[in-house]
Amino acid sequence: MKKTIAYLAGLILVAVAVWYFVFSDKNVFGGNEADFTIEDTSAIGKIFLADKKGNSILLERKDGEWLLNKQYPVISQSINTLLYTLKSQVTQYPVNENAYNNVIVMLAGESVKVEVYDKGGDKMNVFYVVGQASNNQGSYMMREGADMPYVVQIPGFEGYVATRYTTDIKDWRDRTVFNIPQSKLQSVKLTYKSEPLNSYTFRRADAGFVVDAEPILIAGKQPNKRRVEVYSKFFEKVYSEGFINGTIKLDSVISSVPLMCTIEAASTDGKTQKADIYWMPLNRRSKNMLTPFPGIDNQYDADRFYAVVNNYKDTIIIQRITFDKILRKAYEFYEADDTTSKDVIEVPKGAGNVIKAASGN
Repeated sequence: MKKTIAYLAGLILVAVAVWYFVFSDKNVFGGNEADFTIEDTSAIGKIFLADKKGNSILLERKDGEWLLNKQYPVISQSINTLLYTLKSQVTQYPVNENAYNNVIVMLAGESVKVEVYDKGGDKMNVFYVVGQASNNQGSYMMREGADMPYVVQIPGFEGYVATRYTTDIKDWRDRTVFNIPQSKLQSVKLTYKSEPLNSYTFRRADAGFVVDAEPILIAGKQPNKRRVEVYSKFFEKVYSEGFINGTIKLDSVISSVPLMCTIEAASTDGKTQKADIYWMPLNRRSKNMLTPFPGIDNQYDADRFYAVVNNYKDTIIIQRITFDKILRKAYEFYEADDTTSKDVIEVPKGAGNVIKAASGN
C-alpha cells in the first residue's frame, strides 16, 4: 500500500513538473535567453530594424499613429502584422549541435537586428533574426548577448517569420495618394495638359458640390446631380501601386513622356494633396502591346501611369483601374444618365464607366 501511494505521489509530481515547464512558461529552454515574445504590444513605442547591408527602418508610434523614419505614414497592415508576430512568436527548440556553427555564421552575416522599445524609450527586447529552419517551419533567432540561437515560430503558422522583419522601405511606407472623405472634401482641380476644355474645378458650395468648367462647354446645360454627388466620394483611400524612387534613369524617362494631367485635391482643413500624372511608355507588362486600347496612343501603356507626388519628392506608379473614376472630363458632369438601363448603381465601384453608371437623377 505504501509503495502504491509513493508511486502515485511520484506520478503527481512528474505531472505538475510537466505542466509547469510546458504550459506555465512559453520559453522553457533558457529563461530570458529564449524569450522573443512581447505580450503587451500596446506598450511598444518604437521598433528599429537594421540589416548587415546598412539598411535600417525606424517605426515610431506618435499620437496613435505609426511613422516610418520620422516622416512617412506606415502601411497599417504591415505594422499590424509585425506587432502580431512579436506577440505570437514563441521558441520551439534550441539549435542542435550539428547546425550550431552554420546558424551562427548566418546570424553574423545575414541577420536583421530587431530593437524594441517601450513608450518611455526603454528597451523591451533586442534580438537577431535570419532565414528559415531546415524544415521551413520557423526562423533562427538569438537575443543580444546570448550564446544559444533558437528556432522561433508562430504556433499554427506554416512558414517562417524572418520575412516580416524587412528593412525594405517599400514594405513599410504607406501608398496613399489621396485620402479625403466626402465630409472633408473642399475642392478638386483637374487640369488636362493637352485638353483644356476637359479641365474643371470641383468644389464644395452651400448646397453641396458644383463643377466649374469652360462656359462654352456647359452653356445651357444642367449638371447631373447624381454624378456630382458620387464623384465627391472618390477621393478617400486612393492608393498607388508602389514607389519607384531610385530607379535608374527615372528622371530621363519621366521627362521624355507627356504630362497627362494634374490633380489637386484640398480638404476643409486647408491641406492639399497633389499628383502630376504622366503617360508610361509601352513595356513588356503592357496589355495593349498586342491588343490596342481604344482612345490610347499605342506608344503608351493603357493600364498604368507615372505620378509625381509629395511636392515632387516621390515618383509612383498608379493604375487605371484605381484612377479612372477620378480622371473624368468636364462634359461628363453635364451628361444625362442612360435611364433605359435596368442597372442602378448608387455608389459605383471599380473604374472605367463608373461615372456613367445608369441611375435616375
